[in-house]
Amino acid sequence: MDFFQTPSKRHQFHHNKKRLTQDQVKLLERSFSSNNKLEPDRKLLLSKQLGIPARQVAIWYQNKRARWKTQSLELGYNAIQVKLETALAEKRKLEKDVERLRGELKKAHELLLDLNNQTVQPNQPVICSMFSASCDQEGAASSSLQHGDDRDHGVNHGVKELEELYACLIGIQ
Repeated sequence: MDFFQTPSKRHQFHHNKKRLTQDQVKLLERSFSSNNKLEPDRKLLLSKQLGIPARQVAIWYQNKRARWKTQSLELGYNAIQVKLETALAEKRKLEKDVERLRGELKKAHELLLDLNNQTVQPNQPVICSMFSASCDQEGAASSSLQHGDDRDHGVNHGVKELEELYACLIGIQ
């Protein structure tokens, strides 16, 4: 019949467990914040100060370390999550910029093809002069012209004008 009496003894033992007071917990928290490892001497000192068994101090420290580790992991996870969200937002922004720039490049290519299909007379005014306010003379247009000077001997004047126009269109944003 001892078999049937065992649960009541366990139940009775569980109720006899003493809970820590708020002051005891505060002292343990301060001790933990200074060092989260519990040396045997310190365990005995805390046990005497708190009036609880040394085993209870050791178990409290063990549980506190487990909670502290979980909290640290959660904080690390949250920090990584914020960085991920920031990186994804930046990626979406860059993807939109790439699509916008692809559209602009496609329009510039179409314009260049349209202009190539037209016959350009050597005495026609340079079309890029319409865009000269936004063209940087020392930027893309002038570098294109410098390369054009090297090749100018075999290239007709119209192609040079188209290159200049293209350089101006690329420079516009």
